[in-house]
Amino acid sequence: MLVLVLGDTHIPYRSHNLPSKFKKLLVPGRIHHILCTGNLCTKETYDYLKTLASDVHVVRGDFDDIGLNYPEQKVVTVGQFRIGLCHGHQIVPWSDAKSLALLQRQLDVDILITGHSHKFEAYERDGCFYINPGSATGAYGPLDSKVIPSFVLMDIQSTSVVIYIYQLIDDEVKVERIEHKKP
Repeated sequence: MLVLVLGDTHIPYRSHNLPSKFKKLLVPGRIHHILCTGNLCTKETYDYLKTLASDVHVVRGDFDDIGLNYPEQKVVTVGQFRIGLCHGHQIVPWSDAKSLALLQRQLDVDILITGHSHKFEAYERDGCFYINPGSATGAYGPLDSKVIPSFVLMDIQSTSVVIYIYQLIDDEVKVERIEHKKP
């Protein structure tokens, strides 16, 4: 089961669109679910995601239009994994491992996905897998003006998940792979 994980696009305020090399990879009909950490900013970006997959889950980022009515947090079950979704501006300090672990326990999830830092990150801690997909457009962030555009594609099979990290570096798409097994 393929799950696209992305966020912090900031379209049209900090970026005009997804990089064209990313758009070519995101073909309708192949992705089963989309999990977005927020800061889509407009309904048009949400509508674009709906063309890629019918099952789209978005949480509110600190720059999302009020009228979009996204929840602050969400838990989605995909296969045997409970996946928590939160933008991350609510985490103090931002991206702090202990604060993220507290949220993971509160949501009782196997995978916690957050954004806000605009920097890709993935790691295991105490049997849980933590993912920050970064900014899909490379929009400048709160702590960094030079952001590498990135998104994550998760392939969920039974009790394991393989994540593929797509990053646009020097105008080339680089892909890394990380595997996580449910304890």
